[in-house]
Amino acid sequence: MNRKSSGEKKKIAIIGAGPGGLTAAMVLAKRGFDVEVFEKAGTVGGRNSELAVGDFRFDLGPTFLMMKFVLDRAFKEAGVRSEDYLDFQRLDPMYRLIFPDFSLDVTEDREQMKNEIARCFPGEEAGLDKFFERESNRFRHIYACLEKDYSSLSDFFKPTFLRAIPYIPFGSTLYQYLGNYFRSERLRLSFTFQSKYLGMSPWECPGFFVILPYIEHEFGIFHVRGGLSEISKAMSRVAEENGAVIHLNTPVKQLLVEQRKVKGVILEDGRRIHADETVVNADFAHAMKTLAPAGLLRKYSPEKLGKKKYSCSTFMLYLGLDKVFQDMPHHSIVFARDYRKNTEDIFRTLRLSEDVSFYIRNSSLMDDSVAPAGKSALYILVPVPNNASGIDWSKEKDRFRNMVLDIIAERTPMGDLRPHIEAERIVTPADWEAAGIFHGATFNLAHTMNQMLYFRPHNRFEELDNCYLVGGGTHPGSGLPTIYQSGLIAAHLIGEKHQQV
Repeated sequence: MNRKSSGEKKKIAIIGAGPGGLTAAMVLAKRGFDVEVFEKAGTVGGRNSELAVGDFRFDLGPTFLMMKFVLDRAFKEAGVRSEDYLDFQRLDPMYRLIFPDFSLDVTEDREQMKNEIARCFPGEEAGLDKFFERESNRFRHIYACLEKDYSSLSDFFKPTFLRAIPYIPFGSTLYQYLGNYFRSERLRLSFTFQSKYLGMSPWECPGFFVILPYIEHEFGIFHVRGGLSEISKAMSRVAEENGAVIHLNTPVKQLLVEQRKVKGVILEDGRRIHADETVVNADFAHAMKTLAPAGLLRKYSPEKLGKKKYSCSTFMLYLGLDKVFQDMPHHSIVFARDYRKNTEDIFRTLRLSEDVSFYIRNSSLMDDSVAPAGKSALYILVPVPNNASGIDWSKEKDRFRNMVLDIIAERTPMGDLRPHIEAERIVTPADWEAAGIFHGATFNLAHTMNQMLYFRPHNRFEELDNCYLVGGGTHPGSGLPTIYQSGLIAAHLIGEKHQQV
């Protein structure tokens, strides 16, 4: 570790204790910086926090832990081992895909996966070998691009990116690209639904993101005992052990800016906290509209932010139930009968479908810490249009909730859940927006080619000096692993600037 030998510690202010901010906090504190985190809520985690409903515990947001190696590296750079703080459980099968007339259990065991494909899509199983052969090589070249920052156009001419260019499927959507391996539409969808992690339709999501299904199959999916919110709790403990101070219930009102240089933050109570560097871990568009002094931003003015493309939103059902459902796996995805129409409703026509696709997590099957004995905490996520749709959720909420429960009763072995509900919480896109998420777009800016890499808001914020961005709205993008990566990139940039790497 190369640290300056003299002078006071450099002060870092971090706005928000979400996963990106906490990653930066624990790494920067380990490197000898004086770190303070200011979180508006009473708990850490942001969308990666815990939601308690009665005696039941849920993850508010992310439930899939993939690319565990990124999380492991974040803890390692903070000087500890992730397994000393968290109880990881590898999932196999990884998830079940439920189509109207059959279901497919997706496993990382390649021979077993080929057998599943042969059972459901006879004659297509050879495509899996081709998929792994080609995509392993692509991953090695493309993933390295996601570990770098893109503060300048010149970054496109560095060896890492130049080596990756032949492996980037320009001009192809994810759905189209999977046609290189599989003929059946539904088999392709089995490898493209991951685009929902990005809040995008597989018919619009760039083919670049074929790395997502490859990563799942190659490196597996994990659960953390207690829920993935335990990761944020562990990160906050490591940050504090390394010397960081985390202030809960302490909202930031505005960035403290002098001549386009961020000098710290102004808290809601009026206090001014001066800092050498400031890290913003908040929904990007909301932060730019509320934290930057009015009229200051040019590239990301409120008018220009309104013209950006944003992800879908999500309708959430958190149900505490009086039984454990043994016949549902940990993760399940239920496809609408007309999946393409459902995605068009979400991303193009911006209206509510009468038949929807959704995700269910049944974590109580293997984790008895999230609900009382003999009971379960069921998490249901339904992708829906963001609030650019104008949908009035105060009128639609109850009808939509009952439609989802009707589909669960019809299409899953759980049957009608209503008689078993002991506790319930609903979160709509309107609630997400009220919590500080622009348009209620829970996956932030869409991941179109013109909103990726250099063309996404930079980790070293291009509009203001001494300001860094982490979270889903900056490079590399949304999803827990890439958010951790954004925190690592920001920490590295700050460390290099002050020669503490």
